[in-house]
Amino acid sequence: MESTDPIFEPLRFRNLTVKNRLTRSSITGRIDNYDGSGTQARINWESKFARGGVGMIMSAHIPIHIGGRIIPNVATIESDATIPFWRRVGAAVHRHGCAYVAQLSHSGRQQDLGGLENEGIVPPSSSNRRDGIHGLPGRAMTKDEIKWMVGLFAAGARRAQEAGLDGIELHGSSGYLITTFLSSAINDRRDEYGGGLENRARFLMEVIDAVRKEVGRDFHMQLKISAVDRHNAVNFWEKPGNTLEDSVQVCRWAEAAGVDAIHVSVGSTFPHPWNSAGPFPMDAAARHYPVMLPSGTLGFRNYLLFRYRVLRPIFRALWDRTRGERAIEGINLPESRAIKQVVNIPVICTGGFQTAAAIRAALVREDCDAVSMARTLIANPDLPQIFARGGDAAERPCTYCNKCMVAVLSGPLGCYELSRYDGDRERMTKEAFAFLGEMAEEETRS
Repeated sequence: MESTDPIFEPLRFRNLTVKNRLTRSSITGRIDNYDGSGTQARINWESKFARGGVGMIMSAHIPIHIGGRIIPNVATIESDATIPFWRRVGAAVHRHGCAYVAQLSHSGRQQDLGGLENEGIVPPSSSNRRDGIHGLPGRAMTKDEIKWMVGLFAAGARRAQEAGLDGIELHGSSGYLITTFLSSAINDRRDEYGGGLENRARFLMEVIDAVRKEVGRDFHMQLKISAVDRHNAVNFWEKPGNTLEDSVQVCRWAEAAGVDAIHVSVGSTFPHPWNSAGPFPMDAAARHYPVMLPSGTLGFRNYLLFRYRVLRPIFRALWDRTRGERAIEGINLPESRAIKQVVNIPVICTGGFQTAAAIRAALVREDCDAVSMARTLIANPDLPQIFARGGDAAERPCTYCNKCMVAVLSGPLGCYELSRYDGDRERMTKEAFAFLGEMAEEETRS
């Protein structure tokens, strides 16, 4: 199958070639040390997917500064002292013929669990507006702070390059810092970083320029962008935010500035009804969400909606009201296609992919050049091997239940859909814990 299947054609970027069109998108959990240093569990986690056969891994959200973590216990890239760890991660992934791209990010106002280092500090953002889902606060950055933040992204890129990683991805989607500048629904600044689209994109363009000056033209850089904000998907009374036409223009500018690929997502916050698409896991949220109660002014309201069954229909109706009839698998392909038609660099699309037929069709139609997957690979890390053997899907596919999405607030990364384990909780738990206690296979080999 591999010799004739478009899924297994090499994907060629300007300065990087990966072995197939299957990539793993960012998925993170609390598996590193509290001080931001990395652990063997992180190496085991990334190696699991490389061993499963994907061509490229986009790392979990890597904070460029410890103050920009979404949640604690996530490894940072904030100093040169982190370079040896990321070198170990890259080397472990490379042993399986897989490329490793560091997703550089700053939480901005979307700081689910601030951690000790952020206690009493309002996170930097484009504006003072609170997030409308959790009530997470933000503080409009000064121009000096913007200049400092641009430098942090450039320094993070240099460290990724020195660690021998294959490139970086700028996280410009899902409500994090870059999104807060891009989004017309969030950015209410009145200076040169707010107002029209060109001004709102200024921060991103300055980051791209600074990265290129720091690492040169030969180091791979891609941009993850929310193609459509749909900022009012849940809160219908809010502004909708950036349109597809806005994002198409931003992608044109990003390509001209030196970006080598576009990674298409959707939404101005995370989670979002379109990202990750599927039902909202009420039972799991009732269990794991309480750790977020101190983080935002709307946390207690949300907890009541999740906790009490009589209230759940209210939140469920708001969550489900905009997705309509779009299938979960390939949900972002129309937006990906629109962007691919106007840029000359590869386009990667995320959105529930887990069947060879759907992926193959998207590639043949030229909706995208590759697909990215996260929760479907958590359910079946060996999906690429299944496709290579001629299979169309895993025996036990991802159900899109989204329990993994909320469990990471307080539990290990893993699939929490008990039905996939025939009701055997012990087996489910053992699989979720497996990568935490694995022997360091890569270390042993080296």
